[in-house]
Amino acid sequence: MRLTNKVAFVTGGGQGIGRLTALTFAREGAKVVVADINMSAAQAVADEIIQADGQARAVFLDAARSESVEVAMRTASEWGGGIDILVNNAGITRDARMQKMTEDQWDAVLGVNLKGVWLCSKYAAPYMIARGGGAILNAASVVALYGNFGQSNYVAAKAGVIGMTKTWARELGPSGIRVNAVAPGFIQTDMIATVPDKVIESMKERTPLRRIGYAEDIANAYLFLASDEASFITGIVLSVDGGLIF
Repeated sequence: MRLTNKVAFVTGGGQGIGRLTALTFAREGAKVVVADINMSAAQAVADEIIQADGQARAVFLDAARSESVEVAMRTASEWGGGIDILVNNAGITRDARMQKMTEDQWDAVLGVNLKGVWLCSKYAAPYMIARGGGAILNAASVVALYGNFGQSNYVAAKAGVIGMTKTWARELGPSGIRVNAVAPGFIQTDMIATVPDKVIESMKERTPLRRIGYAEDIANAYLFLASDEASFITGIVLSVDGGLIF
């Protein structure tokens, strides 16, 4: 198994891509900390892992609050004996056109999707350094590369995540910590459940592989970047989008 003896902390692990990532990592031998603001959802995923003979623990996490992040990381390290992998997956959307977007909508998305990534990485890094290295994996998005109508806040946050990824790869590389980002394309998750069918069909037509992605596609990308197979890869943004952007 590719992650044996590794401790993985997955934010937003209670649903969608985070859930599939947690399950995939556990299947590959990792001890998984399922972190989410929805504690019942996090516990359900942890229970699912345990029932499959894996090792998991659910922790409460409000990624935008430093106190919550610090406690969650300490709890994870005490349970697992350290932290080797951090997947900064937690994210929210509050879409509106630029002129109609409220300050609360802006602050909420930047708080979770950008500040939260910084906070989680800031508090996880010392545990990784103590272990002699690790891997930080950040959720970016293809919209950070080409923009998207009605998502000024989300695009700004994801573009910032790409910038932080490249910066941290330089800062943390000497400590043996690899930092990479995954930029999903159009992925079938609960976040697009209300998207009209005609929009989904349009996205399929624009994608060379003629389909939308699945959570498993992103989880598998995270798995590769977390594993020793990617031991000489850092500072990259891996687009998992069926060829939508290249």
